[in-house]
Amino acid sequence: MNANDFSHKVRSREKLVGYWITLDVPPAAERIARLGYDYVVLDAQHGLIGYQGLMTGLLAIDAGASIGPRATVGLVRVEANDPTPIGRALDAGATGVIVPLIDSADDVARAVRAAKYPPVGVRSFGPMRAALRIGPVPADSNDATVVLAMIETPLGLENVAEICATPGLDGVYVGPSDLSLALGARFPGDPEVEGPFEEAVELIARTAREAGIAAGIHTFDGESAKKRLDQGYTFATVASDLSHLEAIAAAHLDTARS
Repeated sequence: MNANDFSHKVRSREKLVGYWITLDVPPAAERIARLGYDYVVLDAQHGLIGYQGLMTGLLAIDAGASIGPRATVGLVRVEANDPTPIGRALDAGATGVIVPLIDSADDVARAVRAAKYPPVGVRSFGPMRAALRIGPVPADSNDATVVLAMIETPLGLENVAEICATPGLDGVYVGPSDLSLALGARFPGDPEVEGPFEEAVELIARTAREAGIAAGIHTFDGESAKKRLDQGYTFATVASDLSHLEAIAAAHLDTARS
């Protein structure tokens, strides 16, 4: 699956499963990418990854995908809705970007412009690595590049219909931790807001479906990912490398000491 295939699957609302990377450990990203996930996300917002790590992580994902059961693509959750981090992530070879803290249709329009070359957008031309993957023709890159907007704030939830209707947006992506805090949770996963949280999650999926765009969500395990896909989400990301590392290490410790 190359960038064009992935963008087609996203826009066709096909069901996809991905994985989340927060650590700057390219060999680990390579191993994850060869397992058969449809995409692997490098987290440049909260992850422990600088720009060099972003580029080597994308190289590792491509290397792993080349020996895996499917051609996994690399996405980047950028640090901000700004042309510089969005353009740099795409220049490094990301197939698409997940843009955080989207509050309005205007925010979406700015993200889309940052990810697309003129005349559609304002992305500066300098595809140092991307040209090897998508091609140096701006129109081809514009067609293949995926833009996903995170719904995770009070305004983002309030404006979800206009966000989903913004031209050029390929999908929305639920950040469950921030969304739960936006709903008044004391901490992510607070059971006191479980009802409003589930209502919001259902609203986002329904609104995206009605707008004809993809709906994605971050989940904490495969069972939760399956639940969300069955619920109507078209793509779901499973946990993260750091949380899995800690959980497995703790389980082995408990077993050894039992």
